[in-house]
Amino acid sequence: MAVSKLVLAATSTKSCKVLLGLRVLAFSATLSAAIVMGLNKETKTFVVGNVGNTPVKATFTAKFQHTPAFVFFVVANAMVSFHNMLMIAVHLFGVKMEFTSFRLLSVAILDMLNVTLISAAANAAAFISEVGKNGNKHARWDKICDRFATYCDHGAGALIAAFAGVVLMLTISAISISRLAHPNKCSSSTAATPSVVP
Repeated sequence: MAVSKLVLAATSTKSCKVLLGLRVLAFSATLSAAIVMGLNKETKTFVVGNVGNTPVKATFTAKFQHTPAFVFFVVANAMVSFHNMLMIAVHLFGVKMEFTSFRLLSVAILDMLNVTLISAAANAAAFISEVGKNGNKHARWDKICDRFATYCDHGAGALIAAFAGVVLMLTISAISISRLAHPNKCSSSTAATPSVVP
């Protein structure tokens, strides 16, 4: 009886550490995606015509704000980052906080909502990025990545980080749901909580 309690405590502690590690990784991925896309900007000067023998030049700037999908992408990744930062803070500083069934259910629901949010944002940004890379002949939309290569490269990096965040948040959500069956305390004192007396 005492041995089974100690094994359960060790397993609970391990799952809490894994969950914390995954949250730190997800926080890093989504924050990186938000920052890279939020700072994504490139300015270039092009020849747009000629007046006699004199070329007429115009300067164009590609910014993430010009595309609503990218704005949604930045906001969604920032929100998911904030959620994970909050959960990390609760884990690290709420040492004596016992996770009741209601609290675990709330965390699981929030995790699922964040998976949906970041997945929608990453897919919307991926769709518009594909249009930027290849254009759309049917809609007569020109591609821009042949002109703004750095802008597109940074956007691709942000997308990779965001999709990594999607995978991590899916894993976190699955762990949060599985914890509903075995509520426990996620703290440094978890292993010492069960009694060794049968």
